[in-house]
Amino acid sequence: MAMEVLCFDLEGVFVPEIWINVAAHTGVEALKLTTRDVPDYDELMTYRLRTLDDHGLGIAEIQSVIASMEPMPGAREFLEWTHENFQVVILSDTFYQFAEPLMRQLGFPTLFCHNLEIGENNRIVDYHLRLPRQKEAAIRAFQGLNFTVFAVGDSYNDTGMLLAAEHGFLFKPPQNVIDEFPQLPVVTSYDQLKTQLIEASSREIA
Repeated sequence: MAMEVLCFDLEGVFVPEIWINVAAHTGVEALKLTTRDVPDYDELMTYRLRTLDDHGLGIAEIQSVIASMEPMPGAREFLEWTHENFQVVILSDTFYQFAEPLMRQLGFPTLFCHNLEIGENNRIVDYHLRLPRQKEAAIRAFQGLNFTVFAVGDSYNDTGMLLAAEHGFLFKPPQNVIDEFPQLPVVTSYDQLKTQLIEASSREIA
């Protein structure tokens, strides 16, 4: 186990898309756009923050939506299996101010993500990336430590890490991502992903 690291995206793999849920609860359709739709993350986040301001929405409203969310069916059980067989890290473009309730339900796996800057009156004034392309950078860092890296994601912002990893998998991706990255294998369930991970590992895994 010591030489293999398994890196997951969070949203779309273990939990529903946060912004889609925020859009549904607030009625602001413009917030439905995600990294499945917009490849440029800075463009997407700038648009989101402007939309929140336009509708008078802040961190409290988003955290209230997140508090009502649950992991996808089977997510925690699958994550427990991965912990038994790999070293596991969640690489996400969400924010620590969003993630805590969801991490609690998943058993607090290791999470690398970003930070929000919260101003007066509940307003999200800015966001701060850990560093640009942090997912791909993390993969390269693990490889520099002589780990073999497996990576799983579903969106445009995951493709850099999937292509950098020795074994990258798209999990239930939209058709536009499948079409643009045909070299990445697609899986559509935790059972199918489990089979692929077992087959790709250099070790005997039950």
